[in-house]
Amino acid sequence: MIKKNYELIIKNGFIVDGSGNPWYKADIGIKNGKIMAIGCCIDEKDGDHIINAKDLIICPGFIDIHNHSDKNILARPFCKSNIMQGITTAVVGNCGSSMAPISQMYLSNLQEYFAPSLLDNFDYGWEWSSLGDYYRKVEKKSIAINLTPLVGHGTIRMAVKGFSQEPVTTEEMKKMKFLLRQSLQEGAFGMSTGLVYPPGCYSTTAELVELCDELKNFRRVYASHIRNEGRDLVESVQEAIEIGRKNNITVQISHHKAKGKSNWGKVRHTLKIMEQERSKGLEIGCDVYPYLTGATTITSLLPSWVLEGGISKMLERLKNDEQRKRIKRDYIEDNIKDGNDLKDAGLEGIFIASSKDQSYEGMSIGEIIKKKKRLNEPLDAMFDLILELEGNASVHKFIMDEEDMRFVLTHPLSAIATDSSGVDLSPKGKPHPRAYGTFPKVLGKYVREKRIMRLEEAIRKMTYYPASIMRVRERGLLQQGYWADIVIFDPDKITDCSTYQDPHQYPLGIHYVLVNGKIAVDKGNLAQEGYGKVLRAK
Repeated sequence: MIKKNYELIIKNGFIVDGSGNPWYKADIGIKNGKIMAIGCCIDEKDGDHIINAKDLIICPGFIDIHNHSDKNILARPFCKSNIMQGITTAVVGNCGSSMAPISQMYLSNLQEYFAPSLLDNFDYGWEWSSLGDYYRKVEKKSIAINLTPLVGHGTIRMAVKGFSQEPVTTEEMKKMKFLLRQSLQEGAFGMSTGLVYPPGCYSTTAELVELCDELKNFRRVYASHIRNEGRDLVESVQEAIEIGRKNNITVQISHHKAKGKSNWGKVRHTLKIMEQERSKGLEIGCDVYPYLTGATTITSLLPSWVLEGGISKMLERLKNDEQRKRIKRDYIEDNIKDGNDLKDAGLEGIFIASSKDQSYEGMSIGEIIKKKKRLNEPLDAMFDLILELEGNASVHKFIMDEEDMRFVLTHPLSAIATDSSGVDLSPKGKPHPRAYGTFPKVLGKYVREKRIMRLEEAIRKMTYYPASIMRVRERGLLQQGYWADIVIFDPDKITDCSTYQDPHQYPLGIHYVLVNGKIAVDKGNLAQEGYGKVLRAK
């Protein structure tokens, strides 16, 4: 038998290589998981398998720079909603929330808090302690996509001092630095913060500056869900800049937006600030999803102090009349530091996405309160709903402006992200449509239909740009010697299908997805084996 030069050849397509350059026509030869040749007229006889990409776009696999699939990768290793929309690499561990490191002392706190993000009735084991331990367990699974882990500041802080609001002591800072350093040594690409969520929101700027000294030593990324995306948006971006500048580290502002009508337009100012900081030498950028709703836990609607001590303590406070009065006063006086979602979205603009009572899914909190005939006491009704669900629910919040979103989407400093977890086609729950449709929506609606950006620029934002931010090697470009993570799609048909009320729908127009040189999606059919890897920073 004659040994052929390539295991797979892709022919006759239009190559958009991820750099932002105009498309060109060429064939691609793949072997041992990598691109071995790009050129004209590669002989079909030289390959074991041929993909005819006539009239189709060939581009790098999409790199989702803000993803949460690490929470369920053990339970859902195929990340179906991710891989079917062309995601081949996901940056996980975002918003200060990673699955490790953990300590047995505060493990129950973490499990309670993560409950809305975890799959019911799946035994996670929880036997790991470090980030390295966790991803060694993940590697025993056949995962469909590559994972690029961040370590969460909130998880680190929780491992050291639980849900305490108290400042970090000198000894506790030493422990946190050790856990961060250990995670970076084990391959974390950086640290994320979620400064609207406990326990991350209890940290001071000084704490974050000191902790990020470890990132400086490893030249890793600081990715931040900033402290406030509404009234104090500008100040929150400036805090991230201060942390980055004092440590000379890369800063990535997560899912950049302005929440609430009174704050719309502020993203033009914040992006101008980022441009100015880059001119001074600070590497800073942001990511964005093409939707007008955020998705988060129902507990995030409460003032952060209510969650001190964990979910069980939160539930106790909601049952206490005096504590309820204090919480209501925070809403009425608009005294919620990390943003008043009830003011920004209203109870009619906050929808239950998933909960232990499936009958609520798809309903707004306003609709639920109306159904319970408690419109005359909306705050108490909402608190009782949170108690009824034991804090275990996720919500969608309609809080953003289309013009703002488009401005961020088209800005040169933004990458495109889903801010989602990989989910399966299922009648359960109503996950955010971005889990299924982010990248196809950009390519279908905003590139083909609205024409607000060039195809090549959109793909740069989905591939090479996020790879360069995170320092992910040999991915994000169609280039000889790079890993063959590839998406092949029809530019005239690619579109998202997922909606808020009917989210469990795959997009149209994606013909093939390759992960590490193997065909993971073949004309809508998902491979029975996963070809993804856990990537580690070096």
